[in-house]
Amino acid sequence: MTSRIMVVDGMGGRIGQEIVQRLRSAFGESVEILAVGTNSTATSAMLKAGSNRGATGENAVRVTVRDVSVLVGPLSVLIPNSMMGEVTPGMAEALSLSAARKVMLPLTNPRLDLVGTTKDPLPHLLEEAIATVASIIGKEV
Repeated sequence: MTSRIMVVDGMGGRIGQEIVQRLRSAFGESVEILAVGTNSTATSAMLKAGSNRGATGENAVRVTVRDVSVLVGPLSVLIPNSMMGEVTPGMAEALSLSAARKVMLPLTNPRLDLVGTTKDPLPHLLEEAIATVASIIGKEV
């Protein structure tokens, strides 16, 4: 059975785009990557990066997150009204309450400080995220 991985992002979609590229590079077509953006720019960036399918908006988040085993994205997608208001309370709730395993990058808005995490550069965080996904879905990178 193919693992279904949901990548969620907003704003310009740069983080989601990087995640999708790295997932596709690591696992090829052995996984299904579903891109969901808080806006069409983010969704488009993730589709161009190699996701299998993409959708945009709150309802897309609510529907897609029901049927995935892993959710990957910046931590801020779990925070209502983050990304300058792009993440609706409904999106944050659906993502947070999902049974999917969550692999979240510790990237947040400026008013939230995370303790107990290192401030590694984004490429290092992405490497760790891909390794974590590999462990969850039982594949080697």
